[in-house]
Amino acid sequence: MFKVLIPDDLSQAGLDVLNADTGMIVDVVKKMPRAELLEKIGDYDALIVRSETKVDAEVIAAGHKLRVIGRAGIGVDTIDVDAATRRGVIVMNTPQANTTATCEHTLAMMLALARNIPQADASMRRLEWTRSKFMGVQLAGKTLGVIGFGRIGTQVARRAQAFGMEVLAFDPFVSEEHARASKVQLMSLEDLLAQSDFVTLHSSLTQGSRGLLDEERIAMMKPGARVINVARGALIDLDALHKALTSGKLGGAAIDVFEEEPPGDIPLFKLPNVIITPHLGASTVEAQRDVSIQMAEQVLDALHDRDVRNAVNFPPIDPNALPVVKPYLQLSEKLGTILAHLIEGRLQRVEVEYRGGDVAPHVKPLTVALLRGLLAPVLGRDAVNYVNAPLIANERGILVTQALNLTANEYTNLVSMRATTDQGEHVIAGTCFDGAEPRIVQIDSFRIDAVPEGVAVLISSRDVPGVVGRVGTILGANYVNIAEYRLGRTKAGDRAMSFVNLDNAVPEYAMKALRDLPEVVWAKQIAL
Repeated sequence: MFKVLIPDDLSQAGLDVLNADTGMIVDVVKKMPRAELLEKIGDYDALIVRSETKVDAEVIAAGHKLRVIGRAGIGVDTIDVDAATRRGVIVMNTPQANTTATCEHTLAMMLALARNIPQADASMRRLEWTRSKFMGVQLAGKTLGVIGFGRIGTQVARRAQAFGMEVLAFDPFVSEEHARASKVQLMSLEDLLAQSDFVTLHSSLTQGSRGLLDEERIAMMKPGARVINVARGALIDLDALHKALTSGKLGGAAIDVFEEEPPGDIPLFKLPNVIITPHLGASTVEAQRDVSIQMAEQVLDALHDRDVRNAVNFPPIDPNALPVVKPYLQLSEKLGTILAHLIEGRLQRVEVEYRGGDVAPHVKPLTVALLRGLLAPVLGRDAVNYVNAPLIANERGILVTQALNLTANEYTNLVSMRATTDQGEHVIAGTCFDGAEPRIVQIDSFRIDAVPEGVAVLISSRDVPGVVGRVGTILGANYVNIAEYRLGRTKAGDRAMSFVNLDNAVPEYAMKALRDLPEVVWAKQIAL
């Protein structure tokens, strides 16, 4: 049974998905105090939150069983992702589910800002009729600057163009091809600010983007420009914004998000040219339903080891490509496990090479699988997973390099790994026959065709008559059944490598008997 804790609001549709799984115990405790969260989180395998619950390093450290933290929404700035990564906890979000809702709220804020709708509504409720006070501007013919041209920024641009706006964009990670396809002009942040009548922010929050619109950058903006922020509160320096609004430098602002929520009584609220909403970007019935269902399905798949999607600290894999890459992920982890049993001494460097069209697009997750297989036999499978394996390797000073050669020779696709220690190096390589059946095809200088499955014994020996028979005799005498016996050799009479698949484990005293054979250089048992 898995236990899932939900301390924030989650749509009933998502709860229904979780509760339909008989392997889940789901506890919903809305507005859980921090002290209670710290006390109880140690009993749970998964935590699902929205923006209200702060999941810092202390909470993560207290979550001894945590495997997954799910953010039902996009932003994960309320979660200490680095701390989660160090503990091997997957952090996932739902970046697509509320895209439309956030985009539409951005346009609603822009229209309200352009036409003074909230102020006019409040005036009417006071039984006033002062039309001249609420003279607005048209969107048609105006320039919109979009900072952050991802999913939401792209949709905002498309809708703004329908209003007759010219759209500029700033995003250092967007290609010119994407911008041209969206009929948007990419430019520097400084040029965008100088030319835009409206500026809308859709960047994620990082150390580099915190305070993106500060006093210096606001000074670059076009006089009378208007700002919309439905992304992350910390993107704007609110003191600098207040100063620009009161001085007349800016014509107005529409703010949906704040660094601290709720923000309390801040000076910005007293300005007549500011529109404020309480983080409503994703607050539609449809978005809340879709976010909750998507997060519930993601958590279930991750806990049941079926799939990991939208993880911010896990190598992304296109779900459509999963049937192709999954056998290679399994192969890669087993390659690492075998190599871990071969090497001796202090590990210094790992070199990985990929060949073939099936593996080429998935270098990152395959390398993580290799590292997990390599490190887990030493550090423990509970301590090393797909999230923290690269971090653990880096912390231990292990240099990891990757090379890609799209042209495979004998095998259509090939994954090869070389590990160097202070005592030497070992090489292992594998492929998947018919794209589905993992095979070991090389161990050091030996060509071999072995199935990496179940219990196996690897034996390095001299290539002389009788070795196979003596090995079989020892195993048989100890009631160990041989499933397959694969052998590779350098040349006749030189060295041989045996890969023996077994139906059951070999007792240690029998392994000693194998090692004591005069022809055997070494023998190692591996659980795959």
